[in-house]
This record gives sequence, C-alpha cells and structure tokens, in this order.
Amino acid sequence: MALHPAFLNLPIAHRALHDTAAGRPENSLAAMRAAITAGYGIELDLQPSADGEVMVFHDYSLHRLTEETGPVKGRTAAELSNIALRGGDEGIPTLAEVLALVDGRAPLLIEIKDQDGAMGPNVGQLEAAAAELLRDYPGPLAVMSFNPHSIAAFSKAAPAICVGLTTSAYDAQDWQLLPAARRDALRSIPDFDAVGAQFISHEAKDLDSPRVADLKARNVPVLCWTIRSLEAELQARRMANNVTFEGYLSPLSA
Repeated sequence: MALHPAFLNLPIAHRALHDTAAGRPENSLAAMRAAITAGYGIELDLQPSADGEVMVFHDYSLHRLTEETGPVKGRTAAELSNIALRGGDEGIPTLAEVLALVDGRAPLLIEIKDQDGAMGPNVGQLEAAAAELLRDYPGPLAVMSFNPHSIAAFSKAAPAICVGLTTSAYDAQDWQLLPAARRDALRSIPDFDAVGAQFISHEAKDLDSPRVADLKARNVPVLCWTIRSLEAELQARRMANNVTFEGYLSPLSA
C-alpha cells in the first residue's frame, strides 16, 4: 500500500506537538490534541508493557520522562497509565487511547522501537499486538522501524498497512550499543525492497547520502528526522519530501 498523500502534505510533529512549558510532554495525549488542533501530522513511538499492551512511549527506561525508574516493559499497562509524564498531568498513554483520541483527524506515523537490542530477528510480540490494534484503524496511517525484522513481522500481521524504514548514517558515536557490523549493514538500507517498504524516514544530517538519492530517483517518498528550526527545514526539503519537526512550528504551507 502506498504512503497516504497526507504524509507528504502536512509537516509531522515529532512525538506529537510537545512543549513541556505548556504542559504537553512528548508522546502525551495533550501533545496529540495540540497537533490535531494545529493541523499537523503526528509521529509517535511504541514500547511494550509487562503484560503485552502497546504503550506510546519513546525510551526503554522511565527515568528521563517520568519521576519513576526502571524499564518500561517492567511495568503493567495499568501501572504505566498511572505514571505521570514529566511536565504534564497525564499518564503514559496506550496506543488504543491514542487511536481513540486521534480517530482519523491527523495522519499517524508510528515507529516500533527495536526490542531485539541489535536490530535482529528476536521480535514479533509488539509488532503483532500493534497490528491487532491498527488493522482496522480508519485514518491515514504508516508504520516504520529502524529494525527491518520488525517491519517484516508487522507486515505479516497487517499486510494492508503502509510500512517504511527509519534510516540513519549509523555513526558509531550515535549508535555505540549497536555492533559495528550491524551498523555497516543497515547503513545502505539493504532491506528496503525485501520488507516491502514504501518510504523511508532518514536522518536529516545524512540526506545527501547516495542511497537516499537512489531511492528518491525511484519515486520513493523520503521523510526525515528530526528538524529543529525553519532554517534546517528549508535545507532538508532540498531532498526530503517532508519533515518530522520539534521545537518550532513548521509552516503548514511548506
């Protein structure tokens, strides 16, 4: 399935339209509501709870975004829902809550966070649980992951949903926990066709990569992450079809 045009026409708010000074932490329901009101698309992240529920949360650990510590997957969904996000007054949302809130009013770009630890094949449970929730969602939707195995597993469970790959230059300093051989393998985006990807969301500083140019020449949509100023957006749009942004308001007429 091709990427919905909304993902090319509306700038995408990174982890929703978050601003802790305004009481809207990243990936919070408040940030989702703000993005809908402003007319942006929404990017969000998935992590599993201890009891297999799909949570909307970026990090593997709770300490940066909440007053709690320890792994997200060490708590049940009920426990996580009762943990307030730092800078807000709401708990960590489930994917089901987000889907009910958005209800087709904004395009959703959903990233499945790697659960293997090395972008390997030890995945499947989170992907299957997410597919179950997303399979009948009526609004504009696309799912992506850095781990090609995650996309393969998700597509097997929900073949009608558009999928893509989150991609990177995989610089060693930014990916210290990822084995060098795996970084080298992923850098050239070798799995794009094998997993049935329809788009990439590429690291903004690496948009001049020959591989990105090759994919764009094939009319593959190129999104990018993460843009933090209008100046950076204008630079990124020389190659990228759309941006994922935070920390400023991307022009809706871009």
